[in-house]
Amino acid sequence: MVVEDHSVSHESFAIVQCAGCGLLLTNPRPDAEHIGRYYESEDYVSHSDTNKGLTNRLYQLARVYTLRRKVSLVNKQAPRRGRLLDYGCGTGHFLAACQQAGWQVAGVEPSPVARAQAQQRTGQPISAADLSELAPESFDAITLWHVLEHVHELNATLKQLVRLLKPDGVLIIAVPNADSPDAQYYREQWAAYDVPRHLYHFTPATLGKLLRKHHVPVRQTLPLMLDAYYVSLLSERYRAERNAGLLAAFKAGYHSNRQAAQHGGQYSSLIYVAAKAAK
Repeated sequence: MVVEDHSVSHESFAIVQCAGCGLLLTNPRPDAEHIGRYYESEDYVSHSDTNKGLTNRLYQLARVYTLRRKVSLVNKQAPRRGRLLDYGCGTGHFLAACQQAGWQVAGVEPSPVARAQAQQRTGQPISAADLSELAPESFDAITLWHVLEHVHELNATLKQLVRLLKPDGVLIIAVPNADSPDAQYYREQWAAYDVPRHLYHFTPATLGKLLRKHHVPVRQTLPLMLDAYYVSLLSERYRAERNAGLLAAFKAGYHSNRQAAQHGGQYSSLIYVAAKAAK
């Protein structure tokens, strides 16, 4: 399958599958030195607080609801409200919400613009990328909200994150699901492929296998229900080469969630709650 970068470059990239593990990958994948230019757009909303355009306004409105749900989820899954690391924290809204809920927070964010906003929002220093300077087994919860698919050094990063997690801590990862009904419906126009910023395209099977490899098996999988609507809105815009049809996007999102509920929980995006395996 060949997918266009609709957001920035309009270049085309192939989605290929690893013959060994089944993981879907973007090909070619720009290296860390050259990927930056593919993020240079106000359309990349996780690095921006803009309200310009329908998509951005809907994203900002949905953020209020999803922040509450994310904080509630972490409070429920973590062993205590201690230290939390948000890897790829963007502009820091989630970290600020966790602070208000009683967490001690730390963040990692490679984008200098987003990092500056996160530091201002939380009053905490935000690291650019380096995890090696952090003490082992020092976090009760580590979160990655739609971040793992962007990480170049996938195995090395997961190894470091597991090192930082306390023995009873939780690792919470949210990623798009390439096996979802909306992915099958929109195919190469599925917005959650988001090439080449998304280097990998996970399914429950491939992410589960990857986390077991790093000795943090999945203990629960949960849906991100609003993502089906948001992704369908973008996908309609890409498919039609014009402003998205709200009704068509709503119908596609609704049918995706309904099919997922009826057939195996394959929602548009999934949250994986993982913990260290008992020794």
